[in-house]
Amino acid sequence: MNSLRVLTTRGRCFIAAGVTTAGCAFVLGERDLLRVAVLIVALPLISALVVSRTRYRLSCSRSLTPRRLAAGHTAEVRIGMENVSRLPSGLILIEEELPYVLGERPRFVLDRVEPRGVRELAYRIRPDGRGKFRIGPLGIRIMDPFGLVELRRMFQSVDTLVVTPPIVPLPPVRLHGDWAGGGDGRTRSLATAGDDDVAPREYRHGDDLRRVHWRSTARHGELMVRREEQQWRSRGCVLLDTRRVSHAGEGPGSSFEVAVSAAASVAVHLIHEGFGVRFATDAGRTEGDATEDSLLDLLAGVRPSRAVSLQRGVDAIGHRDGLVVAVLGDLSDEEADRLARAHRGTGTWLALLLDPGAWGRANRADAVRRNARRLRAAGWRVLTVEPGDDLAALWRAAAPVTRSRTTGVGR
Repeated sequence: MNSLRVLTTRGRCFIAAGVTTAGCAFVLGERDLLRVAVLIVALPLISALVVSRTRYRLSCSRSLTPRRLAAGHTAEVRIGMENVSRLPSGLILIEEELPYVLGERPRFVLDRVEPRGVRELAYRIRPDGRGKFRIGPLGIRIMDPFGLVELRRMFQSVDTLVVTPPIVPLPPVRLHGDWAGGGDGRTRSLATAGDDDVAPREYRHGDDLRRVHWRSTARHGELMVRREEQQWRSRGCVLLDTRRVSHAGEGPGSSFEVAVSAAASVAVHLIHEGFGVRFATDAGRTEGDATEDSLLDLLAGVRPSRAVSLQRGVDAIGHRDGLVVAVLGDLSDEEADRLARAHRGTGTWLALLLDPGAWGRANRADAVRRNARRLRAAGWRVLTVEPGDDLAALWRAAAPVTRSRTTGVGR
């Protein structure tokens, strides 16, 4: 009975036809017709017995290149199938399970794999939206040469493809007040003011003898060395408004996906510029400075939240003297006032304000302009974002306008 479960539709039709032929043979008294009926019934039964008793041993390996990519790019999946048994395999049908958003399931047909034989298979996937997608498991179907029997097996191994939001390269823009702690350089040396202003310390085992400060050594009576350069690292915070009620549109072109892409682009740009970046949403702030990989993994799986208030996100910003970039959706008057009151210090506070009316939400144009004026009055720099806007151009426009001393022309 277990062997009968592996019969295909063709195999079951053979058995039905054989039984019918045998009945006709008894009714008509035809022995030759009975022999034909026995042959028709025996063929799928024997095939089922042979296939179910045959111990095929197949191994499978899978590799993703790359394992993390931006939406709209292509990844290659390579599958290695090896017959590790001593018997050649029959016809093998291979099907890889994929989420429907990645397209149709890839299917392959292997006619025969010799003992210890290896077959390399490959296919490409091009995800249009971000997310974390499970690749696999791999299913195989082994059939007999007549197509009467089909044996199904499933491998257990799966892989995860991380699709990050699209990253827009941003130009290097010098924003006044973005260097926490003051100054124009990222690295400050305590020994730049001259030999007399050096702040030395005691010699420690392993210090380079070329850093010995002989004047201080003579004055203190023990070996003294110059201090290392002190690193002054810039600080930044990126706030992303993920509330469902603040966004409009559907699919990859929705305001939510544009906001996620903008936040990812800004955060990655700041990390490449040497900033220590804290990332926050309306749910609160992440712990510690974000790395590029951890940030992209986080944004690959972020989804619209059910939160109504932006209070926790505003609290996560805190009172900072560094650079604050907030990517915001539709704001109420109360939330705009809360953000305006949050501005403190001498740092740069930049708001990328998405216009919900441009994504189909009616009667919000006046509210967007009103909120933008309120934030500017509190010291924010506000840039309004609409569908199709070039984020790199907007980021360049965030630089402060300076005036020439000779001509007075703004640049």
